[in-house]
Amino acid sequence: MTNKIMIIAGEASGDLHGAALIKELLNINPKIKFYGIGGDKMVAEGLIAQYHIKQMSFLGFVEVLKHIPFIKAVQKTLINKIKEENIHTAILIDYPGFNLNFAKKIKEMGVKIIYYISPQVWAWGKKRVNKIKQLIDKMIVVFPFEVNFYREHNFKVDYTGHPLIDRINNYKFLTRTELITKFNLEENKDILLVMPGSRQQEIKKIFPAVITAAEKLAKDFNLQIVIACSENIEVSVFNKFTSSSNYHLVRGNTYDLIKYSKFGIIKSGTSTLEAALLQLPFIVVYKTSVFSYIIGKLLASIKTIAMPNIIAGEKIVEELIQKDVTTDKIYRKSKILLKDEILYNNLKNKLGSIKEKLGDGNASKKAAELIITELNEH
Repeated sequence: MTNKIMIIAGEASGDLHGAALIKELLNINPKIKFYGIGGDKMVAEGLIAQYHIKQMSFLGFVEVLKHIPFIKAVQKTLINKIKEENIHTAILIDYPGFNLNFAKKIKEMGVKIIYYISPQVWAWGKKRVNKIKQLIDKMIVVFPFEVNFYREHNFKVDYTGHPLIDRINNYKFLTRTELITKFNLEENKDILLVMPGSRQQEIKKIFPAVITAAEKLAKDFNLQIVIACSENIEVSVFNKFTSSSNYHLVRGNTYDLIKYSKFGIIKSGTSTLEAALLQLPFIVVYKTSVFSYIIGKLLASIKTIAMPNIIAGEKIVEELIQKDVTTDKIYRKSKILLKDEILYNNLKNKLGSIKEKLGDGNASKKAAELIITELNEH
């Protein structure tokens, strides 16, 4: 069996899931060496990184176009590493813009390709499914509704449940007092949590409107604003987009923050699922460049973007997208929930049902076992 694997994750959530997967694969076979792209968590588990996710955080079609020369250089480096180390297997984690393009190139080299955490083809351009089928040897999915979708298109697909279930179940939470003390927060005020994303471009587009709305909400409801700062974002980034300093900036302890917050304003992405699993009432915000948004709108085949809404099969969480990301709308939509205890608790209960739909745990272990079985077949 091969003892060398190319593994690629391009963003913070992929680094999280990639690290858990590497750990489980090494539990089964400690001799495997991993090369590719990841973040600090994957590196800590043993990844020999050619690039860090910090270098890969492009957002939207326009931004990717600007970075084409760099992307080509990255692909060339990875291809050379595959040749140099004689690597026959690649695990691609989410990050479809880069990974699907790269898959095309390495498939021609005879590399076996396993995709973990499916690209959201069911949401963006279903016509691409047949092209993807030519590239992927094994699809491992984390949402139950994806299984039928891929089976209908004759994919070799397996469902593991979502790795966030394990991460949250196994997480050692601080007490509220410990969290307050650790980050010098205010004991007598509830937390209004802002999660503006893990990419600088996202923060630039979303943060100015969000922080102004958050300040109004904090004043009206006696809240303290806490901004969850992603590990790959410099603290100084936030100062660029606001003159306000009326907030606490916290890096790390994200799950503790979600658990002990009263309300969240959260950028669309993995954070919305984490908030749902910890039953934090929140609203979703998302904004990209106009061009990227128009193209996305043309390709999209679903009417909602927040994963908790997609899983629930109904719009349980309010979504503010593109031109709706304004201080006024963020303030008004949040205020409705904060003012009305019945609506607030109703949302909390609906979020509680999300966890039941995402498997019974051990997702990373199941994925690792499926991958080892796949490798042993050849």
